[in-house]
Amino acid sequence: MPIPRSGDSAPATEPARDSGSRAAATASRTAGFGVWIRDLTISLAISAFIIIFIYQPVKVEGTSMMPSLDDQERIFVNKFVYRLEPIERGDIVVFRYPRDPSKSYIKRVVGTEGDHIRIDGGQVYVNDVPLIEDYVPPAYTDSRSLHEIVVPPQSYFVLGDHRSMSNDSRDFGPVNQSYIYGKAVFGYWPMDKLGRVR
Repeated sequence: MPIPRSGDSAPATEPARDSGSRAAATASRTAGFGVWIRDLTISLAISAFIIIFIYQPVKVEGTSMMPSLDDQERIFVNKFVYRLEPIERGDIVVFRYPRDPSKSYIKRVVGTEGDHIRIDGGQVYVNDVPLIEDYVPPAYTDSRSLHEIVVPPQSYFVLGDHRSMSNDSRDFGPVNQSYIYGKAVFGYWPMDKLGRVR
């Protein structure tokens, strides 16, 4: 077999090696893209599940829950929590407005089923005990009164924290549990309100 002299062409093995490398690189990129699509699909599915079944972002409209929640504030509502635990006094709940279920309201629970509720000159009494409401600053109180009512079964008496600006159970009565679909749990915008809703 002749030995190639200087200047002669070497056997044509490099182009085949380059072609194989390119094919491997292309296959690697295709596989990487497939993994990225898979991960994106899983992430979107998980996000959709969380938004549909657990947490829903909502925008507060109106001033009835000030200063706890401001107009246009963005919060997350937990739609699953009341499958695991009961609604309690002090919870801020989101519900369908009983007089027009196409609208949603957000208020604070002050009375649960069986509670005797009355309001005397703005002071709320639950079972004849004055309710301490440190979430209602003096500037947000009013002097409205309400004769005593008993909260019906599976219903809740709700009030806005901004008492002088709120349309609530003083006007439309207790809210049936079937209308309540979530609990306000976390504020995320504006950033100075970032944190757990209280």
